[in-house]
Amino acid sequence: MKALVLALQFMTRLPLPQFAAEPRHMAAAIRWFPAAGIVIGACVAAAGWIGLQSDSWAGALLALLAWVAITGALHLDGLGDIADAAGAAHGDRSRISTVLADPHIGSFGVVAIALQLVSKLVLCRLALEGPLLPLILIPTTARVGPLLWTLTLPPLHQGLGSTFGAGASWSAAGSWLLVLGAMGAALAPASLLALPAFALWGWWLRQRIGGISGDGHGAGIELVETAMLAALAFAA
Repeated sequence: MKALVLALQFMTRLPLPQFAAEPRHMAAAIRWFPAAGIVIGACVAAAGWIGLQSDSWAGALLALLAWVAITGALHLDGLGDIADAAGAAHGDRSRISTVLADPHIGSFGVVAIALQLVSKLVLCRLALEGPLLPLILIPTTARVGPLLWTLTLPPLHQGLGSTFGAGASWSAAGSWLLVLGAMGAALAPASLLALPAFALWGWWLRQRIGGISGDGHGAGIELVETAMLAALAFAA
């Protein structure tokens, strides 16, 4: 139970009780990241439904605001950092860690975050033309990504990402993929685009960044969510 609460504390901004956590609880929390995604997805779908009572653009805006608010823009921060690192390093991997450690955001990061928000707004507008339940699958499935990337990529450095990553296992990743894949096939087959999206992001990180970090996880979650949302939107 502590691992689940830690996953919710890290992935959301819900007001949850604080408690002393051991390293084993931190490591086990990664196996509950998709469960935190269920909460995020439910909030996004609920906000979209409320906005739809006015019109579809209001629904898309409220859904996006809920998406950003409940996550605290955590993954958007990772996306901005990865964009800065990939852009400013100019292929020099020795500079990537330096850029990632810089707390300031550069032009590459600003553009990446802006494009991500605009993309999600437009795609939410299109996706809301269909049923709302598949929206819950998107944040849930995207958070299986950290399990897969931790298991298949070398750590870029020691940090919070590697602390959580110590608890990743193929059994946990496989179990979530089986359950969510079956639900996706039944509710929204287009959401199965997450599988190649996971692989593509892992390949890109290995080629351009050299490994996985907390920023890589956050950016990957954002991009997989957008890929699934696009598939759902165009299917709708």
